[in-house]
Amino acid sequence: MTETIRNKWVVTSAWPYVNAIPHLGNMIGSVLSADVFARYLRLKGNEVIFVSGSDSHGTPVAVAAKKQNVPAKELAMKNHKTIKNLFKLWNISYDNYTVTHNPTHIKFVQDFYLDIQKNGYIFEKEIESLFCKKDNLYLPDRFVEGICPHCEYENARGDQCDNCQKLLVPSELKNPRCAICESTPEIRNTKHWYMNFPKLQDRLEKLINENKIIPQNARQMCLNSIAEGLPERAITRDLEWGIPAKFKGAENKTIYVWFEAVLGYVSAVKEWAEKIVNQPKKFDNFWKDKNTKSVYFIGKDNIIFHLIVFPGLLIAFNDDKSESEKLVLPYNVSSTEFLMYENEKFSKSRGVGIWIDEALELAPLDYWRFNLIYNRPEKSDTSFLWSEFDNNIKTLNDVIGNFIHRTLTFIIKQFDGKIPKKIDLDNTDKEFISKISSIGDIVGNALENFELRKAIRDTVKFAREGNVYLNDKAPWHLIKEKKEAAGHVFNICAQAVYALAVLFGPFIPDTSKKILDYLNIQKELNDLGWNSIGENSLFAGHTINKPKPLFQKLDIKDIQEKYIKLKEKEEGKSDVEMISYDDFKKLDIRVALIENVEKVKKAENLLKLTIDLGTEKRTIVAGLAKYYKANELIGKKIIVLANLEPKKLRGITSHGMLLAAEDEKTVSILIPDKDVAPGSKVL
Repeated sequence: MTETIRNKWVVTSAWPYVNAIPHLGNMIGSVLSADVFARYLRLKGNEVIFVSGSDSHGTPVAVAAKKQNVPAKELAMKNHKTIKNLFKLWNISYDNYTVTHNPTHIKFVQDFYLDIQKNGYIFEKEIESLFCKKDNLYLPDRFVEGICPHCEYENARGDQCDNCQKLLVPSELKNPRCAICESTPEIRNTKHWYMNFPKLQDRLEKLINENKIIPQNARQMCLNSIAEGLPERAITRDLEWGIPAKFKGAENKTIYVWFEAVLGYVSAVKEWAEKIVNQPKKFDNFWKDKNTKSVYFIGKDNIIFHLIVFPGLLIAFNDDKSESEKLVLPYNVSSTEFLMYENEKFSKSRGVGIWIDEALELAPLDYWRFNLIYNRPEKSDTSFLWSEFDNNIKTLNDVIGNFIHRTLTFIIKQFDGKIPKKIDLDNTDKEFISKISSIGDIVGNALENFELRKAIRDTVKFAREGNVYLNDKAPWHLIKEKKEAAGHVFNICAQAVYALAVLFGPFIPDTSKKILDYLNIQKELNDLGWNSIGENSLFAGHTINKPKPLFQKLDIKDIQEKYIKLKEKEEGKSDVEMISYDDFKKLDIRVALIENVEKVKKAENLLKLTIDLGTEKRTIVAGLAKYYKANELIGKKIIVLANLEPKKLRGITSHGMLLAAEDEKTVSILIPDKDVAPGSKVL
């Protein structure tokens, strides 16, 4: 395997926006993948600092705050606290999970850009910018949406197209619209400060070509972008919420969120050194040591920012520095493809997907960690499928849990809980012992090559081989006449159990700790170390503890039922906010005639209604089963909201929503008090 140099590592994961809770795709795309790698490096004895934080500035947060009519800072800090707590529940081993709205980061960013300006990479110019007269604000980045000029995607944002991943500026969009009020903006002149990326183009191309660790998909994307010619990029915005720019004449300007959030990888280590461990020199010890390796775990939509924008900033900053003062350039950017949900893109508004808070209500944590890493989308987009989740739960129970439980319970019952001794080895023994001795190298090599999916699958394969060895040896038969020979088998199996405890440490740490507890090993996993795996990890006579089953069997149908109820509960929530008359005029409210009603299978609250809207027939799904029988609804005229985006409920697409009144006791549908024709508009 590639020998890991025991040196310093800075491990990072992409900074999530605080405008929303992360979903499973966000978790495996950066956070969980980085955690696995950091845990492995610690097990190998390296000095590791693992950092990230909440991206609290920029337009995503500002847009969400304006829509909710709350101050951006209040929303950002509230959501940061929620996300930070969720990552703790997911057992993410950050040394510092911070937030971009903190004094250390703000000062670092401001000083950093003044340094780059001094080095000649920043200039100012006046440009035409989109302005919304209705909201009285400029529309940077995600404040504006429209049609992508490259791929014609209709919902491209002003900073990047989610469909083709091209970086954009708002003025490039076709048919731009304000993301707040959807009105068409006008063009106004404004001044901004720009980063001269063309000046860095050759050095960035050289950096990417010389780095042999970068994945091919990321490398090619960046080289294609460079071949097209890197554009100058504005690093300031006309935005209240953000880090104030300190350039002369840049009053009321803030730093573009992507140009400051990537610097958080540096400032988070600075904050950790100064405020968490109270050793300021630790910052230089990591970031200014040329032997430090920095690794960034991201989704593929962030590749350009991490392999062109961020390294470009570091190169520009380092330009006038001595070797001992230069910040280290990226060792690797490990990017994943997208995780889908049942072949659909995650969407909070459409109720598609599983968010990390929901996941913990549905199944134990290590089931999720195992499943996400086992199906990590390393080479292509992958879907979370309930059927695969079910299979992976069975793998945990039937392969891993079965081997460990059989081994340890047999030692408890037949050998008074003491590891029996080995005797003469036959070829079957030697073959399995060889696998025990080599499995650490096999899994470690995959991890060091950032193949996390292969690493966990190799570990599962090793557990399968343990079951095969145990079945072939059949010690439950041997023990009747040759107890010593049976004990010999269980000594070897116990060494394999120990190996699994260490191997699973980076992936499912709670399970790893349980196995070590069953083995009655008092040392912490990191003190034992990755290299403790071997044929003599446990000595004969060592006393183990009585084990309990490591995993529990779960009924996937029950989990799905629980998931659907979570979604139904979420759909029932509503945020009450003031709307204008213009907003109200957008609602298409009409009279409809109910022609047919059916109960939705396996959903006690839902009814499927076929309605006549005068010019068309539609299906809508409503939570009325507790309050109305089917025959009470057929033939009634009701009031429906007809221009809602279609939404799937229990596999049925609902094309609208009926209106009803609710108090603490009952729900009553709204009906017209006179006989009007279906399709009549409610004014």
